[in-house]
Amino acid sequence: MTDRYGSDVLAPGWQKAAKPSSTETPLEVGLVVEDVKSGFCGAVTRWENGLVVLEDRRGKTRSFPVGPGFWIDGKPVSLVTPQRVRTGQHAMGTAAGQKHSGRTASGSVSTGPQKAKVALPSRIYVEGRHDAELVEKVWGDDLRHVGVVVEFLGGIDDLPAIVQEFAPEQGRRLGVLVDHLVPGSKESRIADEVHRGDHGDFVMITGHPFIDIWQAVKPQRIGLKEWPAIPRNEDWKGGTCRRLGWPAESQADTAKAWQTILGRVGSWTDLERPLLTEVERLIDFVTQDHLDTLE
Repeated sequence: MTDRYGSDVLAPGWQKAAKPSSTETPLEVGLVVEDVKSGFCGAVTRWENGLVVLEDRRGKTRSFPVGPGFWIDGKPVSLVTPQRVRTGQHAMGTAAGQKHSGRTASGSVSTGPQKAKVALPSRIYVEGRHDAELVEKVWGDDLRHVGVVVEFLGGIDDLPAIVQEFAPEQGRRLGVLVDHLVPGSKESRIADEVHRGDHGDFVMITGHPFIDIWQAVKPQRIGLKEWPAIPRNEDWKGGTCRRLGWPAESQADTAKAWQTILGRVGSWTDLERPLLTEVERLIDFVTQDHLDTLE
């Protein structure tokens, strides 16, 4: 029989001898980890403000503090921020393509590289992966400056449950950017339901009028006078790709098309005014209780 106390019962450290230690593991997009406390398991999508965002196989996302408290393949790990951020990954203070020409991509005055800030309790949710990527590219520097974390909203149907769990209140506001929010739509009915709820005063739900976020990019940026008109019985993204002469047979084709479009966006001047207005309103809304703490 193994003596778990060793030869000296008074020697320190025997209590931890059988406990596995956590291995420091650099964050990496696509890394699958499990949060020990909640049991939530998902792939790393991004990290910022000391938080890591995980997405499970159903598309649901949750944020957790970077550090210990995770499992990988049944072994405890402590997630750490990489010293160097590779192209395409986004970490607080190291946005891909960040420029220091005096202005950020959104047109704000740039203050240059800054130390990471503690995330504000308030959050912004953005419906649609392409929408979230566009917001990150244009407003990422601004959001990092004020410490606002952006969460990916897989679908508007999930919003009532998210609001109930988040429980917005004074100093803990929730802003939501919804895809194609127009009067009489399902999206507008759900938004009205949330606003009538217990937390409605501290939730702002807004959206853009475009059929798809692609239309928020000025068509001239991809050599068009205007975006093509696609019949309602035809998938909009696929129809657009076909009319542009781009492959449209798979989701990978659509994803490649979007990356081409996103690559043509350098700043706010490449976007249509309706999107600019609504994103700026959301940022103002979620930070209004924290103005005295922001530089």
